[in-house]
Amino acid sequence: MPRIRTVLLVTGAALLAKRAMRRRIDASPLWPLPALQEPVSGRPRSRALRLTVTRHETIADGVVQLRLEGDHLPAWKPGAHLDLVLPSGLVRQYSLCGDPEDTSSYTVATRLIGEEQGGRGGSREVHEQLQEGTEVEVRGPRNRFPLADAETYVFVAGGIGITPILPMLREVEAAGRAWRLLYGGRSRASMPFLEDVEKLAGTTAGRLTVVADDEGGRPDLAAFLADLAPSTAVHVCGPEGLMEAVAATLPEGAELHLERFTPHTSTEGNATFEVELRRSGRTLSVAADTTVLTAVRAELPNTAYSCEQGFCGTCQQRVLEGEIDHRDELLTDAERADSMLICVSRASGGRIVLDM
Repeated sequence: MPRIRTVLLVTGAALLAKRAMRRRIDASPLWPLPALQEPVSGRPRSRALRLTVTRHETIADGVVQLRLEGDHLPAWKPGAHLDLVLPSGLVRQYSLCGDPEDTSSYTVATRLIGEEQGGRGGSREVHEQLQEGTEVEVRGPRNRFPLADAETYVFVAGGIGITPILPMLREVEAAGRAWRLLYGGRSRASMPFLEDVEKLAGTTAGRLTVVADDEGGRPDLAAFLADLAPSTAVHVCGPEGLMEAVAATLPEGAELHLERFTPHTSTEGNATFEVELRRSGRTLSVAADTTVLTAVRAELPNTAYSCEQGFCGTCQQRVLEGEIDHRDELLTDAERADSMLICVSRASGGRIVLDM
């Protein structure tokens, strides 16, 4: 009997040791080396929602508005946007333009951009495939263009750039703050929410300036931005050329706030640099006229990416060594300390090391 008891005790101890060893190996396959920190590549930045398109309507020439419904949706404030995961897997960002108090739906609008205008197919998917009844994956909301706290506001919107501005106008109007809007577009028929902003402006003289290219040509920014009150908050959204023109014309003392739909990048001044992929044991050269993502995917074709514009975060990678030239419109200051979006950002020096 004592011998049987001993055998049972030894067997039980061995089984417990085996289970403990298995848990340790699962935690770190390279054990007894320390476990590697999990890479951030391709991980979603926020919890995904599955929403249903309940309204798909044309609200201006080439512009479609979607109503996306769900239950108890996360709150948002003016300036926020959603990431829409389109049927093809592309991720595109669209500003919220509905009512922040509505927790049952989100409203977005998008203009159809053809290939000849630099479009890459995302807006066409929205226009043609996200019909009523379609279920779509949504991430967010996130806000990189919040409404500033000010007594006086000036807004400049170009075309579809009115989408994040519209909820701002409603909020400052409800708060009784002073505001003016310059709204430009190719034609009045192509300008979404024109009637909405006209109703908000009412009959107050000088509150709303509408400039249609086919009527009066380009807006006179110098005249519109002249004599701004000190500390006026100026919010601008639209084509890159419009935002650059506003920045160049803005008087001293005004606070400029921008939202871009395309990355503000240029190859001017770019230099070739090296990227070491620490996990893979490879070192790549990134030419001045290409991106880290392109160089990496030539070696690691399964590297996750989507927007290629520095907006969605799919290609975010941890940086182990080297200084980063951040060119994205997404990462927080904390995230920028040790990671980068390799679709647009580069190395500030001659070398950078990624956890890949």
